[in-house]
Amino acid sequence: MRITVQKFGGTSVATEYKREAAVKRVREAREGGCAPVVVVSAMGRAGEPYATDTLKSLVEDIFPRVPLRELDLVMSCGEIISAAVMAATLHRAGIAARSFTGLQAGLVTDGCYGQAQVVSCDPLLLRQCLREGEVAVVAGFQGATPGGEINTLGRGGSDTTAVILGAALGAEQVEIYTDVNGISTADPRLLEEARVIPRLTYSEVCQLAHEGAKVIHPAAVEVAMKHNLNLVVRSLTEKGQGTLINTYGALAGAGYAAQPYNVVTGIAHAADVAQILIEFKQPDPDREMLIFECLARAGISIDLISVFPTLKIFTIKEEMLPRAEAALKEQGIDCRVEKGCAKVSVVGMGMRGIPGVMARVVRALNEQGITILQTADSNISISLLIPQDDLVKAIKTLHDHFNLGAAASPAAAPAFSAAAT
Repeated sequence: MRITVQKFGGTSVATEYKREAAVKRVREAREGGCAPVVVVSAMGRAGEPYATDTLKSLVEDIFPRVPLRELDLVMSCGEIISAAVMAATLHRAGIAARSFTGLQAGLVTDGCYGQAQVVSCDPLLLRQCLREGEVAVVAGFQGATPGGEINTLGRGGSDTTAVILGAALGAEQVEIYTDVNGISTADPRLLEEARVIPRLTYSEVCQLAHEGAKVIHPAAVEVAMKHNLNLVVRSLTEKGQGTLINTYGALAGAGYAAQPYNVVTGIAHAADVAQILIEFKQPDPDREMLIFECLARAGISIDLISVFPTLKIFTIKEEMLPRAEAALKEQGIDCRVEKGCAKVSVVGMGMRGIPGVMARVVRALNEQGITILQTADSNISISLLIPQDDLVKAIKTLHDHFNLGAAASPAAAPAFSAAAT
């Protein structure tokens, strides 16, 4: 049996029109000889009745520091509603379908509320559903511990659900349908010149995702890389092959012509970031550990970490600031906060071992009068913390500096075959 996993994000199932477009993609996959497994996110965005943030606010409006267990329970409902609605929509179109929760789909989690890891997956019920000729529709973003405690997988966790199921089912590929045409050189909503990148390596996409690109969840890419599973990111409603993600990227392999890597492949960003600075009068290793331990207990992820003997600097999502300040205050730790920040990152396999990339980035931003508050880097990325007011200007500056708007040669476009084109 040829299996393909199709993941539809929140905007792809939010309206009747979009759900009908999703049904068309499912039908095309079936007509192409594949048995589809559909993974759905919660319907819509914040403010819409069944969106994750709307459900979350139901309990946070009552008690802002509600236990993470209760948050997970209410947030998991959005995807379950979405799965049932999508299954009903398929039935109406004459396609037999059955909806499943993450638990029913066999996703076993580690018990970490809000940011759970899937430790095993046995999609027994899904296989049975497919053998009976039905489409399996799975609620993304969730699983459960062996004891039945519901866990969510963090923002974008439906992507992770789709890839884990794809690996467990031996799928030919996983298709991520979204409201953009693929993975672009920068966010096309902020930069008109951004173009779709025909193919990328797992490492590049994973880094872009970690640095803030919201097209696909980084954990999903890591799972796909581990299992050598092809990913395709494409638009729900528009034509085009989107972005193919695999081991090869722009390298030769799998029938693709070799291409040289650009120094920078794409630019990612994360908005609404707060910088926290904690200063001691003298080194204090015990209190230093206390900082990170209390934030971890509060379920707060930190980024851009700089540790000096008497100074600790890191960033968090601004929405987590009240929780972080309360956790630090309980331990008697004072901090200074810089709100209104954003992180911009340049990513590319081509910068590995190439000197001078940081100098080029810093010079380009300095020439535009953009203040750099903090930096971090890896072998394929450079990240910079800047004032959020300068975010769009910074993205455009770096995009232009590294010539990312140059159109790809038509001959360089990948000729891969998607199950639902």
